Amino acid sequence: MLRRTIYENLLNWKNNDKGSCAILIAGARRVGKSYIVEQFARTEYKSYILINFSNATNEIKDIFLNETSDLNMFFAKLSAFFKVKLYERNSLFIFDEVQQFPRARELIKFLVADGRYDYIETGSLITLRKNVENIVIPSEEEQIEMFPMTFEEFLWALGDETTVPFLRECFEKRHPLGQALHRKVMNLFRIYMLVGGMPQSVLSYKAQNNFEASDRIKRRILRLYRDDVTKFAGSQESKVLAIFDGIPSQLSQKEKKYNLSSLGTNVRYREYEDAFIWLREAMVVNTCFNSTDPTVGLNLNTERTTQKCYMADTGLLVSHTFSDDSFTDNELYRDILLDKLHVNEGMIVENVVAQELRSHGHRLFFFSRADSCNRENNIEIDFLIRKKRKICPIEVKSSSYQRHTSIDKFYRKYSDTLGQAYILYTKDIMEKDGILYLPVYMTMFL
Repeated sequence: MLRRTIYENLLNWKNNDKGSCAILIAGARRVGKSYIVEQFARTEYKSYILINFSNATNEIKDIFLNETSDLNMFFAKLSAFFKVKLYERNSLFIFDEVQQFPRARELIKFLVADGRYDYIETGSLITLRKNVENIVIPSEEEQIEMFPMTFEEFLWALGDETTVPFLRECFEKRHPLGQALHRKVMNLFRIYMLVGGMPQSVLSYKAQNNFEASDRIKRRILRLYRDDVTKFAGSQESKVLAIFDGIPSQLSQKEKKYNLSSLGTNVRYREYEDAFIWLREAMVVNTCFNSTDPTVGLNLNTERTTQKCYMADTGLLVSHTFSDDSFTDNELYRDILLDKLHVNEGMIVENVVAQELRSHGHRLFFFSRADSCNRENNIEIDFLIRKKRKICPIEVKSSSYQRHTSIDKFYRKYSDTLGQAYILYTKDIMEKDGILYLPVYMTMFL
């Protein structure tokens, strides 16, 4: 059984809202939405009915279309069809893949008002126009996002519930772990980068203790994503696939920004904007925008045409990068474990930082300023986050390299609005020149 942090969110919703609203879990395919919701239903309710609208029969859909004027009959028919007894205030309805049948989502308003039962919806591509254009989106719905498993959840899956509390204590006290323990945790984090956070990949690695089983699962998920593009992206299919296929090569560049010229000559952002949005709404990628003025809200001054596209799961990025190679020909797995990465190390480490930041509630922004007349004025900050009303710059280093020229220039220009600066790297925790150096596995605490 996989432990996920979202379970606590669901428990708080059940105990605090007490049926006054439904909850909608949005997330990419295969992140474990259905699994955790059904686990929650089995544990926290006397009975539940799960309706998967990706394969619901016409009989079920007919009940939703024609029987809702009388909710007593509506519930009676669903109870009979699924052979599940319903208990007032102690039964849960799960509308799985609800984007496939928007009518069920629209009914949430009336079902919540009825008050007898609780409702959880799950889905992907929830906000795409085609999935909501013919319905009234219910206000009685709280939406939360679910991401691939974090490093902490990965350790839980391996049976380790002691490492993260100790890391948190070291982080709060700014206390180094020591060489031996740091090496052990860093090795676990490298395994996490390779396996990723897709539950099927994690379970395959855990069961067989090898990366080949995990890699096969990840490649299946990547094929599923491509199939989804073909099935759901409509007229944007070719553009979405072009962007998706180009992610590894774009992230392998020094600055990581998505170069539109790679998509064709004279390409303009507005021609591909909907395709970028599709991938973001599918939660296949984590988009990071350039915030041009960090003295105010990061989202108020974003240059949308300049963005980075990280894969939502770093394990998928690894398999996507080497999709043309068989597992046995791919030495990347061994190189990461032995800390012998070369050209791809920055790409993978920066992607996992984006993944951890996003999973822990941060929207992703970076800062980029280029001065063609004087290169000394160029500034590149990998990530910007807000903490305690201050903007904190983050640079990611895939080695122990400790130069921080851009952070120094950034502070000289915007010192009044800035908080703590961080460098995330592969060595132990330390403070120097006002900068906090954190091992990359401590990204979760930012």
